[in-house]
Amino acid sequence: MTSSAPTTTASIPDPAQAQTRILRVLVASQILSGAGLAAGVTVGALLAQDMLGSTSLAGLPSALFTAGSALAAVAVGRISQARGRRPGLATGYLTGAIGSAGVITAAVLDTPVLLFLALFVYGAGTATNLQARYAGADLAAPGHRARAVSTVLVATTLGGVAGPNLAAPTGTLAESLGIPHLAGLFLLSGLAYALAALVLALWLRPDPLLLARALAEAKDTEATAGTIDDAAETREGRGGVVLGALVMVLTQLVMVAIMTMTPVHMHDHGHGTAASGLVIAIHIGAMYLPSPLTGWLVDRYGRMKIAAASGITLLAAGVLAAAAPGDSVALLALALALLGLGWNFGLVSGTAVITDTVPLATRAKTQGLVDVSIAIAGATGGMASGIMVAATSYPVLALTGGVLSLALVPAVAATAYRR
Repeated sequence: MTSSAPTTTASIPDPAQAQTRILRVLVASQILSGAGLAAGVTVGALLAQDMLGSTSLAGLPSALFTAGSALAAVAVGRISQARGRRPGLATGYLTGAIGSAGVITAAVLDTPVLLFLALFVYGAGTATNLQARYAGADLAAPGHRARAVSTVLVATTLGGVAGPNLAAPTGTLAESLGIPHLAGLFLLSGLAYALAALVLALWLRPDPLLLARALAEAKDTEATAGTIDDAAETREGRGGVVLGALVMVLTQLVMVAIMTMTPVHMHDHGHGTAASGLVIAIHIGAMYLPSPLTGWLVDRYGRMKIAAASGITLLAAGVLAAAAPGDSVALLALALALLGLGWNFGLVSGTAVITDTVPLATRAKTQGLVDVSIAIAGATGGMASGIMVAATSYPVLALTGGVLSLALVPAVAATAYRR
């Protein structure tokens, strides 16, 4: 390695201009990937139920693609650590596209084993969609990190809302191609993930993580100031990595469990894919659309307060979902909107805490490992949800999830007390 700082500094792009370009490219890729991740959420459980003829395993698809996202989070994090965000994210989305093609093949062949393997691979798209939020924060100033994260997250809204509402037309297209109706959305997801990979591979330049490292290495004064800032942030958020991970793990667990079984619950009460698609679209919109406001709130009022608000919002969502009549699309949509909002509060505040407390040298690897725990929590929630509904009922599942989310409040309070 060489250390010719003056020459290196002269060749480094302006970080402010680079950040603007990077956010634009990430926004474009997230719009596409949002449409991709909607397929598994909307019809994954229904497809498994149709192929297996059992509700008790309807949560298995969600468990599998979130388990797959755990493995993908490690891979994307390690590739990003070694080579930068661009190859890491592009590889993740391309893997998600391959998984989508596998789901379609399994549906055509009516092979549940292949379906489950393909859903595991498809989970890479979900992991990559979440990992992209870290790329938005690599070059952001500490006081604007939550807003940078939220800019990337909100871009998922357009694709995420449009995707579920295309369940009916893509199903019709699929049938015209000799593919089962429920697999139609995976045609959209495969194309969307492939295009997201292409956008990142071609245009995510300069690489935000590599540029952040270059800036730290090239400017001694900035590196010294960054060390002071990191130390101050570490003291300020003592135990922050654990808290940030806990916030995101609990919100993911509760959100996935309730979300996974909502389409099945609606189907059992006579609603079609259009109605469940609408409810999931509203849910995904609430997961991502409030991100700019959430980012501002986190930067303005602090990570801890918004993390606590996440637990309270998820409790309200669980109570409403449990109380809503099965034939009430409006109340279920409102409950799922609150569920998405609570998840958004948790993800943005938790991500900001993690980014604040992890040194740049190990940032991508640590972020990948944190996302593994998030994915495992989602897999657990997805798998347990089907079993719990089969043993009890959807209202019991929703209420249990809401009560569990309240654990965030004492966790945040304990961390704030130690500070």
